[in-house]
Amino acid sequence: MDKPESRPDEPRSERPGEREPSEQGLGLSRRRVPLFWLIFAALALGWLWFGLGREPDGEEVPYSTFVREVERGNVDAVTAEGDRIGGTFEEPVSTPDEAAVEEFVTYVPAYGDEALAERLREQGVEVAVQPVDDTPWALILVNLLPLLLLVALAVFIIQRMRAQGQGIFSITQSRAKSYRREEGRKTFDDVAGNAQGKRELREIVEFLREPERFRALGGQIPRGVLLVGPPGTGKTLLARAVAGEADVPFYSITGSDFMEMLVGVGASRVRNLFRDAKRDAPSIVFIDELDAIGRRRGAGLGGGHDEREQTLNQLLSELDGFEPRETVIVMAATNRPDVLDPALLRAGRFDRQVTADLPTLSDRKLILGIHARGRPLADDVDLHAVARRTTGLSGAELANLLNEASLLAVRAGRQEVRMEDIEGAREKLLMGAPREGVELDERERETLAYHEAGHAALAALLPHADPLHKVTIIPRGHAMGMTQQIPERDRHIISRDVLVDRLTVMLGGRAAEALIGTATSGAESDLKQATKLARKMVVDWGMSERIGPVAFGEERAQPFLGEELTHHREHSEQTAREIDEEVRRALSEAHERASSLLAAHREQLGELVRELLTEESVEGWRLREIFGLAPREAAS
Repeated sequence: MDKPESRPDEPRSERPGEREPSEQGLGLSRRRVPLFWLIFAALALGWLWFGLGREPDGEEVPYSTFVREVERGNVDAVTAEGDRIGGTFEEPVSTPDEAAVEEFVTYVPAYGDEALAERLREQGVEVAVQPVDDTPWALILVNLLPLLLLVALAVFIIQRMRAQGQGIFSITQSRAKSYRREEGRKTFDDVAGNAQGKRELREIVEFLREPERFRALGGQIPRGVLLVGPPGTGKTLLARAVAGEADVPFYSITGSDFMEMLVGVGASRVRNLFRDAKRDAPSIVFIDELDAIGRRRGAGLGGGHDEREQTLNQLLSELDGFEPRETVIVMAATNRPDVLDPALLRAGRFDRQVTADLPTLSDRKLILGIHARGRPLADDVDLHAVARRTTGLSGAELANLLNEASLLAVRAGRQEVRMEDIEGAREKLLMGAPREGVELDERERETLAYHEAGHAALAALLPHADPLHKVTIIPRGHAMGMTQQIPERDRHIISRDVLVDRLTVMLGGRAAEALIGTATSGAESDLKQATKLARKMVVDWGMSERIGPVAFGEERAQPFLGEELTHHREHSEQTAREIDEEVRRALSEAHERASSLLAAHREQLGELVRELLTEESVEGWRLREIFGLAPREAAS
């Protein structure tokens, strides 16, 4: 069979003992699989032969019958082997089961028969004697069979590990994937947004390209660069772009790949990884999910000598072991920098942090443009509008958004992706897929419509609330209905007026239910979110006049069992009671405000409810028409 072609963007492993994919399958080559089963079959047959005994060469007859036939002279010849006697009758003898026996087997009684030899001699019977085998082969084989099976199983496992490049002697080898210069090269052109992070990393690229220019002025580039940011913000892509721009080998590994049940394996893999990187210098070592091995030492109840901490100690030692002229850059990524050991972040190790934050509006538009390459987009697709409607989504989520839109277009039988496909994909990702089979009676549908109309009306009436995009009573995901608001712009600082309006919108559903004289469990999520927001306003942001500009928020930077047991609240019971009262007061005021606004617009609220019951979804522009509000201009 021809060897399959390798793709240029696939990582090439440098681990020893790796075989072609055609040999891996079950873990053994085609020559070894029959051999293993032949050995097993031979052992089983031997156990059956010796353990269960050989079949006798003749029909077994009672000893008394044998003696009687000897006295009659009907025995031709016998062969004696211990207490076993076999032979032939001159004339067939009938047995109790009416079978004629010519060849027979019988056994001498335990008490013996001294007269048997005399009878055989008197009758002239030819007697042959065979020695008895004293070696207990059956016992030996039966006892050794389990051990032999265990050995065969161990050989099978070792061969399988070796076929997959994980032999017993290569378990300590580095599992890093090596991307060479020509394999899947990425550059900063493939990374949209995050201009600040790319600007800081370009200095790393220049050092890898021209290290002598920096050394001539006594400059030392940071040995370790820590990429910090939420999941999906492109930390790994940034690291690969640095390697692609610098045109150097790139070793990629995750923190969990160092960990193993066997003691010392993780530390050995760290040593081997840095040995390979130094051999190929200049190069880049990238450790993804650094917090898997870099958590703070001694933070829990256990001791400080477990395998993870030994691996971390070896990593710290390797970071300190670079020679001044070695051009090896260690890059790492994590979304939990707060749990990292301080020794990792000191000068000389990971002493530079690059933040990969969630993309801004302009960044989202650039990211969508990159992922839209090669997709046939319809003329009505506006990537700027899509970017405005996807506030808070990461780069990975934006890529998934366009992929879902393509899938929806294929299901609809279209040849291009339309704006409605992207909007449908956005609603699916943010709110979940529509739930089928949910049946509500008229009373439940009316209550649901009032609940969602309360949210939507307040989103349109309040001046500092985010603009309403759509309100629907179609069940999606875990929600029976949904009110969508899209911010006019990305907010980095949120004022108290915006937060108060947001609280009021959250409680609009419960306030609308109260207008029709009911209260339902549908407000559970609203109440939880509103309570959480009100508590942060009081405790973290100092927005309560009674409590004052004091922050009582509990910092849980180290979520370990030992620290939780020793954690103490930093305020008194009286202060805690006052905080609870202020949270309750903020929620009550927001609820009263929502109730008064909805009561003042009861007629328009009823019209919105009727349209929801008929159409099931109402767009934001239509709601503003119902309430007689001017259209809101979209932010650029």
